[in-house]
Amino acid sequence: MIPKGATICFVIGVVGAGAIGAFLFQIASQAPTLVYQDGPSLSIIPEKINYHLGEPVHIRIINSGTTALTFSDSSFGLKIRGLDGTIIYSPISAQILSTLSPHEEKMFVWNQTKTGGGKVFEGRYKIESNTSPDAGNELKKSVTINIFQ
Repeated sequence: MIPKGATICFVIGVVGAGAIGAFLFQIASQAPTLVYQDGPSLSIIPEKINYHLGEPVHIRIINSGTTALTFSDSSFGLKIRGLDGTIIYSPISAQILSTLSPHEEKMFVWNQTKTGGGKVFEGRYKIESNTSPDAGNELKKSVTINIFQ
């Protein structure tokens, strides 16, 4: 026979672990929020954090500051990387200087393909953007998304 105290502790532990797990999953699934600030600031906001395999990924690159940002290409420095740093996707873009005015944004859609045309696998990917280093102050921003079956 199992003691009453052990049974009560076991039940409380299982319920508590489930509640904490649900809370942490909810926090991890929230997309980043947009906060405007003084000076130069760059934000990357995906539509959500968790995607199904093959689902389009909508990405907003936003100048969330009060000064214009300059990028070295027409894709505004957008790159999708694996967590090991390997570039998975980089949009075809002209190598011309592009500018985002304060509070201006550009929208991109990634269809979960690699640069060579193959489909990506399940996993975690990092969406990143960076301004031109020639513009004076280089900004780099990234956000991680999950792709599930």
